[in-house]
Amino acid sequence: MKKTFRSAELVSTKEGRQYHIGLAPGEVAPYILMCGDPARAYRVAKYFDKVGRPVTSREYVTITGKYKGLPISVMATGMGPDNTEIAVVELCQIVKDPTFIRIGSSGALKKGIELADLVVSTGAVRLENTSTAFVFEGYPAVAHHEVVLALLEAAKDKMFPHHAGLTATAQGFYGAQSRKVPGFPPRDTELLSKLERMNVSNLEMETSCLLTLATLAGHRAGAVCAIYANRHKNEFIDSETKDLAEKRCLETGLRAFEILAKMDGAKKGKKRWLPSMGL
Repeated sequence: MKKTFRSAELVSTKEGRQYHIGLAPGEVAPYILMCGDPARAYRVAKYFDKVGRPVTSREYVTITGKYKGLPISVMATGMGPDNTEIAVVELCQIVKDPTFIRIGSSGALKKGIELADLVVSTGAVRLENTSTAFVFEGYPAVAHHEVVLALLEAAKDKMFPHHAGLTATAQGFYGAQSRKVPGFPPRDTELLSKLERMNVSNLEMETSCLLTLATLAGHRAGAVCAIYANRHKNEFIDSETKDLAEKRCLETGLRAFEILAKMDGAKKGKKRWLPSMGL
């Protein structure tokens, strides 16, 4: 019997089904929302007009449907830059020209950013080291300008309190974010004040890896995160306000894809959208 082998470089089935995310070409829309929490993916899908069967593989949950006639997928990756790396790499093998928007949660570092506010990332500080397996430490993690504009316009349209600024991406939740937990002292106890001096707005665990890999592959990506913690005041969001914050974040991401679709339609073959093209 003839044996068949798969490449160890990129593990996938003969049909192109990706090993970790469990998806094949044609099963994911070009507009992709990404989040950490699987439950959040199901909550996004409730907004869809038409919704397909969820595809679950390991910690990855992917649901594809249509929102106001627009094909959109939402994928929950689980937490951290390593999970994000696998998701982005494998999605880029099966989607021709994906656009990624992270809809996440984060902690506020700058004064004036309150619980349940939104932060649209213009770029990210790469405190994680997953992305350094691909690029130099000095390589910038930047959000695509079209996605940034679409997210800001979406938040304005929805009249949600929002900010634009730099996001810092840590590789973990406790020590990597300088949390002082009994028995586990962080190595850098001054991390938060250092980031604030650098004018960083918020801190989370995925954005810089997403932005770096998307830029490396030549795709659009951006992020909007709800504020669940205020590190200045040592406050954490309550359950009712958390639901409100998440709702704002999801609706901003969905509205941004509506705007991006209009941008894409206005380009008429041009490489990039400019305000002079209109919507």
